[in-house]
Amino acid sequence: MQSLIIKSVEALNSFNEWIFSPVDRFIDILPVAEWFADALKDSLHMLPFLFFIFVVIEVIEFFYSNKMTQLAKYSSKAGPLVGSLAASFPQCGFSVIASTLYTKNLITKGTLIAVFLSTSDEAIPVILSEPSKMHLIVPILVTKIFIGISGGYLIDFLLNQFKSKNEGEKDFLQAENIEVEDGCCKHHVHKPRKRDLLLHPLEHTLNVFIFVVLITIGLNYMVHCIGGEENLGQYFLSDSVLQPIITAIAGLLPNCAISIAITLLYLKGAIGFGSVISGLCSSAGLGLLVLLKKNSSFKDSAKIIIMLLFVSIFWGIIIQAVYN
Repeated sequence: MQSLIIKSVEALNSFNEWIFSPVDRFIDILPVAEWFADALKDSLHMLPFLFFIFVVIEVIEFFYSNKMTQLAKYSSKAGPLVGSLAASFPQCGFSVIASTLYTKNLITKGTLIAVFLSTSDEAIPVILSEPSKMHLIVPILVTKIFIGISGGYLIDFLLNQFKSKNEGEKDFLQAENIEVEDGCCKHHVHKPRKRDLLLHPLEHTLNVFIFVVLITIGLNYMVHCIGGEENLGQYFLSDSVLQPIITAIAGLLPNCAISIAITLLYLKGAIGFGSVISGLCSSAGLGLLVLLKKNSSFKDSAKIIIMLLFVSIFWGIIIQAVYN
């Protein structure tokens, strides 16, 4: 089965190379530097894969997003488990949904943080668009899910332990209607529309492609200046404990360009596995913006962000140390 998948991916990749061969020849004759031309070609070759992946994601999100929302909403003690597993699927808006559920007291703090930690954002589609790197997906997903589940349950346990006896149980609402929020491309994440099945993948592919082109051009220029990819690590604090800390802090920025940049740096060998995990764990996308916008307590939102950052950095440093 595995060999069949590998052969299918290789065949698809060969077909993709054949389709873009005229474009590659045209880019080769342009009066641009080789590193710039390579960045354009590499990015263009990702386009069909990105579009196909986003179409599949959109179809699944269209038919199952409401079911996942309801499951997370009524999962009770299984919240961190359910939330982490659901968030690991590279859909666009689950962190937004989780933040909305939390601000309405429908899920626990641990469940929300489990969702944030497991959210894949654009990392998985970017890796999938490079068939030779697909073997990296499982380790990243499994590690993030483990961190999300363990972190979510630990946070809920500690909060329950330190909760004052007079505070009582959290008053969970049973509201049926959830306010509509916009996702990364201004599409409705709670109530997807049929027209989004094609329109949103097109918009998403274009947005991600632009980020990929810009970041790849920057990385290729850096590689050109320092004399090869093997030298990238030393410019990004290779083997340093600061690397996971920096990527985790950068991951807090609510923009998909950050997760794309962190992923591409990892694929280029500029950062280690611990650093890509810490950066992608803290990268909760628009979920953080919705939390800050909708949560009536800024202090509570700040605590959640600090917890998210601490867990991401802690595991990033541990993994980095083990790998080194």
